[in-house]
Amino acid sequence: MFNPTAPQEAQDFIDFVNKSPSPFHCTFEAAEILKKAGYKEIKERDSWNNGLIERQGKYYFTRNGSALVAFQVGGKYNPGNGFSIIGAHTDSPCLKLKPVSKKNKSGYLEVGVQLYGGGLWHTWFDRDLSVAGRVLVEQEDGTFKHTLVKIDRPILRIPTIAIHLDRGANESFSFNKETQLAPILATEAKAQLTGIVATEGVESEAHHHPLLIRVLADEMNVQPQQIRDFELAVYDTQLSTIGGACNEFIFSPRLDNEEMSYCAIRALTEATDIENDANIRLVALFDNEEIGSQTAHGADSNLLPVTLQRLANTHVVDCSDVSLTAFEESIHKSILVSADMAHAWHPNYSDKHEENHHPQMHKGTVIKVNANQRYATTAVTSLVLKELAKKHQIPIQEFVVRNDSSCGSTIGPMLSAKLGLRTVDIGNPQLSMHSIREMGGTDDVAHGIKLLRVFYEEFAVLEQKFIVD
Repeated sequence: MFNPTAPQEAQDFIDFVNKSPSPFHCTFEAAEILKKAGYKEIKERDSWNNGLIERQGKYYFTRNGSALVAFQVGGKYNPGNGFSIIGAHTDSPCLKLKPVSKKNKSGYLEVGVQLYGGGLWHTWFDRDLSVAGRVLVEQEDGTFKHTLVKIDRPILRIPTIAIHLDRGANESFSFNKETQLAPILATEAKAQLTGIVATEGVESEAHHHPLLIRVLADEMNVQPQQIRDFELAVYDTQLSTIGGACNEFIFSPRLDNEEMSYCAIRALTEATDIENDANIRLVALFDNEEIGSQTAHGADSNLLPVTLQRLANTHVVDCSDVSLTAFEESIHKSILVSADMAHAWHPNYSDKHEENHHPQMHKGTVIKVNANQRYATTAVTSLVLKELAKKHQIPIQEFVVRNDSSCGSTIGPMLSAKLGLRTVDIGNPQLSMHSIREMGGTDDVAHGIKLLRVFYEEFAVLEQKFIVD
């Protein structure tokens, strides 16, 4: 029987993305991988001196529960040495519940949502939807606990209108994002039969349908009045899966950018020879890239600059004294790999791609270049990855956008400018970017992990061959 097996890395990634319907879940699952690899959780609010940070030590911390930084100190690290950095993001375009989401319309209970990021919103119609995110739960002692929630069963749906009532739908499907993109939760008749009504004084039930609050409370095994606030995203309950006649595709939500986040974490935990590394290896998973990164936990915040500065100025155990300019010295020995998914060559829209740049699935991670620096790649930074790929026979590709097409951007340019940090933008190729269901190649997960792993293992030595200031 013809039934090819997908690479194990792709199967493991599918398990990861199925557990990660929100940035909070993505961050949690990344932390789980780190903990299994021996990484120790530390806090930004604590001092990192007094012998906390050691050579070959492995550490991570989270911010807001939706962003994460993890690092491992090289065995030959000294203050002023460089950082080998990979940056990615945990968020994806989605619908998020409004602060007051309760809607009653035409005999239905609907949930009011906001549009997060630049999604292909027409793909959210006629999908089996649910909610996931974090809930602030009041404890018996009056404290509030950050609690993850994921309702596995479909409880929401946004139905399209029948072709009989809109004969032009196939020629031009358009809709009002405020009035026609509201998910249906239940009928008013069935909701009344449940007997679930708003309880006086319970603020969450005043702002949201009591039926929704009861579903959340039952899932978390708490009382409805304990739910004080939440940040919930709508997500597609259809699981990520392997597909295609040759089992060569990943059909999944949130490939952009959970795939590169996963590759980065796996690369950090699997990289070897830390005892001979003179650098600090670091991964930063930011939130809010899809809306511009200008938040306290986004790439345009102080998260990475402050972390690098603290590490450069920390008295690592057994290291020599810290120079007053250790941070400034280290930046110019460092590089950032900005890892965000790339556009694969689309067979049905081939004219949308530049004629000499056709990234394809299974043919390697893509180096993204833009003359106007929408991507931060330079000849020097791209050569770093090209040299590593050549040495280890890892496939790699290049991409530029057509001159008559707009170009997206990433966290790379903003971090490069903020820190004066050499940066290269890369990503695995995919189709249907920003759709509720995206499409990638199974081989590319392994390609991405391997490329980023050898970057961690060898950049500190390779960097010495580059004499460009």
